[in-house]
Amino acid sequence: MDSFPTRHSRTDTFGLWEAAELLGTSEAAPGSDPSLRGIAALEEAGPEDLAPVGHRRYLPLLPDSRAGALLVVEDVVSRLPPEETRPRLVVPDVHKALRILLEWRYPPGETDPRVHATAILGTGVALGNDVRIGPYAVVESDARLGDGVTVGAHTVVGAGARIGDRCVLHPHVVVYPGSVLGDEVILHSGVRVGVDGFGYVFEDSEHRKVPQVGRCEVESGVEIGANTTLDRGSIATTRIGAGSKIDNLVQVGHNVQVGSRSILVSQVGIAGSSRLGKGVVLGGQAGVGGHIEIGDGAQIAAQAGIISDVPAGETYMGFPARPRTEFLRTTAAQGKIRELLRRVRALEEELESRPPPKPNGDGTNAAEPSAKNTD
Repeated sequence: MDSFPTRHSRTDTFGLWEAAELLGTSEAAPGSDPSLRGIAALEEAGPEDLAPVGHRRYLPLLPDSRAGALLVVEDVVSRLPPEETRPRLVVPDVHKALRILLEWRYPPGETDPRVHATAILGTGVALGNDVRIGPYAVVESDARLGDGVTVGAHTVVGAGARIGDRCVLHPHVVVYPGSVLGDEVILHSGVRVGVDGFGYVFEDSEHRKVPQVGRCEVESGVEIGANTTLDRGSIATTRIGAGSKIDNLVQVGHNVQVGSRSILVSQVGIAGSSRLGKGVVLGGQAGVGGHIEIGDGAQIAAQAGIISDVPAGETYMGFPARPRTEFLRTTAAQGKIRELLRRVRALEEELESRPPPKPNGDGTNAAEPSAKNTD
């Protein structure tokens, strides 16, 4: 019994015209229609592969590529060298085209709905139709799993947890008691949902734990990468909005609210009680302090440090993070500091090399205006 959902490459060949028909585009270069089997990167593609060219940075790879045909973004077509005559498909967005083609050529494998003999189910567990539970998985008492759920090997679903329809929990996932997943949620290996939040008070010379009695909810259509952790609320609910995508190694603190369709890239950290609006994007290693508000559609650049609220639709960069234009101007000014220091030192040396001013008859220096009697 496989614990990982798998995709298998189709073994039949396909013509470029079939791919063109699927994408709603047309063949855009002369040459015969090659017989293709797969889709591969330019560096690894063979004569039976279609290779994507989604950016001009890949053009230097073309001469050495053995790809039988090319999938080319519109912006790059005019930059192709004259000697490049391989059959090609031209599309507005290579990544969107690849999604369609890969779904077509690499369909999901057949599932075998059953509970493995080594799995442990507690009392009162409710299983929907077509559920798969892998080796040594544990589903504790009163947990409910919807239709078409896959639970990988060594995964633990805590007591009273609710797992929606068609969710996939890869091996070694832990869903803590009382946590809730919507429909079609994907949790990759090592994800922990509903972990105790980091809550302590300093009392009697000791850090004393504040009980974390809230819960964690992950709404429908969310995918969470490997080894990411979501804290449960302290007394409220930590919530990940529908359709959001979270990368590997992300930490979401207790009581955090992440709006729908947001993107959190690898190594993002969000401290407790912060609120992210809809469609927010946090770049890799960005950090958000506690009790921060980030408005709808805001974009936070990689490694930015957010220590104050961010308005909707803004792009913030740097640490402490500030609006993109301000950050770029400041960075450009920093590049001039060395030259400015050189000029200041030159001026100081020039002033120091000048002879001291001679005194006037009235005792003032020659460089100073002499006093005049205005009576």
